[in-house]
Amino acid sequence: MNEFALIQKYFKKLTYNNPSALDLNDDVFFDKKHKVVVSADTYVEGVHFLNFKNPDLVIKKIVRSSISDLYCKGVTPKFIFIGASGNNNSFSKKNLNIISKSLKEEQKKYGIKLSGGDTTKSNKTIFTIMSLGYSKRIVQRNKCKNGDDIYVTGNMGDSYLGLQILKGKVLLNKKENNYFTKKYYLPNLPVNICSNLLNFANSSIDISDGLFGDLSKLINKSLLFYKVELNKIPISINLRNYLINSKKKKINFVSKGDDYQIIFTSPKTKRSYIKKFFKKMNQKVTLIGYLSKDAKNNEIVDGDKRLKHENNEGYQHNF
Repeated sequence: MNEFALIQKYFKKLTYNNPSALDLNDDVFFDKKHKVVVSADTYVEGVHFLNFKNPDLVIKKIVRSSISDLYCKGVTPKFIFIGASGNNNSFSKKNLNIISKSLKEEQKKYGIKLSGGDTTKSNKTIFTIMSLGYSKRIVQRNKCKNGDDIYVTGNMGDSYLGLQILKGKVLLNKKENNYFTKKYYLPNLPVNICSNLLNFANSSIDISDGLFGDLSKLINKSLLFYKVELNKIPISINLRNYLINSKKKKINFVSKGDDYQIIFTSPKTKRSYIKKFFKKMNQKVTLIGYLSKDAKNNEIVDGDKRLKHENNEGYQHNF
């Protein structure tokens, strides 16, 4: 059973008198009356990160992936709460000093404050992070409109190649290894567009589980279908060079997740505004497709080919 089936069958009915839960169909809780926005995420060793050999990088990755849930809603995170579980090796004096230093750096970088949490002992290293911010409005999922353009910020695929390097499945030179593993551990969140997202986005989500998987979540109740052109999906020069030299397929890298960029949909009338705004913010954004109510299926177009979106749904939360 996947995550959405689990929610639909067992938990959605518990939120019927709680509109702030957004039918458990978004990544955040939004109390409109009190202007409070909250997200919660759990990260398990061996599932969401390979191991805890680099505690400084792991803690930064999970903090950024957590606050990304708020940024993609047009909300600036203010506070984080961390629940941590592990053993004596995970939380040795050395590691605790490293973790503390890394959290301090992340607080300074993103203007967030550690505000509470919990600790317990376990065999695996596990973190649960709650992020909190304030806003009068948010950009929700499933508010897409027929004919909306589909945009993504930044580049896709670098993080997935970084993960393959860390797993020992790909071996490149030292400079390339460092570039891709850094992209895996330290996603570059598009924070500078956050406060303006409400001015042009009808709907949005961050890319955690994969471009097409998260795009499907974005439109899952909208009765719309996407058409995305593979050659328009932005990738770095480094990844492009790797794909050429290795003769690997682009689709197998841009659809895997851990990018923590933002997918958003916007009416065509906003194209000029988006172009000017993103140029001013010095933030890369790419128009990769559109939504339509007239299509019969989601489509990934690669020249004259039509790729099956079911084969490119990215990471699945199965139970």
